[in-house]
Amino acid sequence: MTIPIGPDEGLSSDIRRASPAQGPKRRVGPLSEVARRRKVRYFLDHLPRSARILDVGCADNWFKAAAARRGWTNVTGLDLQPPADVVGDIFHWRSLGLEPHSFDAIVAFEVVEHGDFTEPLHDLLKPDGYLMLTTPVPGMDWVCRALETLRLLQRRTSPHDYLVDLRHFPRFEIVERRIKAGVSQWGILRPLPQSPPAG
Repeated sequence: MTIPIGPDEGLSSDIRRASPAQGPKRRVGPLSEVARRRKVRYFLDHLPRSARILDVGCADNWFKAAAARRGWTNVTGLDLQPPADVVGDIFHWRSLGLEPHSFDAIVAFEVVEHGDFTEPLHDLLKPDGYLMLTTPVPGMDWVCRALETLRLLQRRTSPHDYLVDLRHFPRFEIVERRIKAGVSQWGILRPLPQSPPAG
């Protein structure tokens, strides 16, 4: 099978292998590699190079490395294990030294299907910031699982218990949503204003 891949300005070396300092690399299927390159181009094109970006579920920091090659140097990776810049649970962001409403953008690629991360994502993003997500289309996750079995996509690390249509993502409004290959949603969202305290 031939997968069309356009010019990627040298991104493939960042995406296909991790340096020894980054630890062992999980196998990423060929369709996942293509999707990674396209995500970098698509989402970064919406942000100035000065943007402060949080990459939630950063894995081996592939997005940070690819963004740096294109000139975005203010990316912080957050994950449950190294080589993330910040190691810990996003629900405990205060104890991890992160400040409220301090990021211009948060990227969370193939993360939100694993749980309801709405509150910490909203709390960390600036009121005028962008939440940039990719996640399976609800009802099409079975296709993703089949592609994982065929080793075309990276295998999931935990169940997809929180499949959600990004047009209805709680506490956020949709700016743009695209369906990729009929199975993946790519969304850019903005936080809704916080409700004033009742009283």
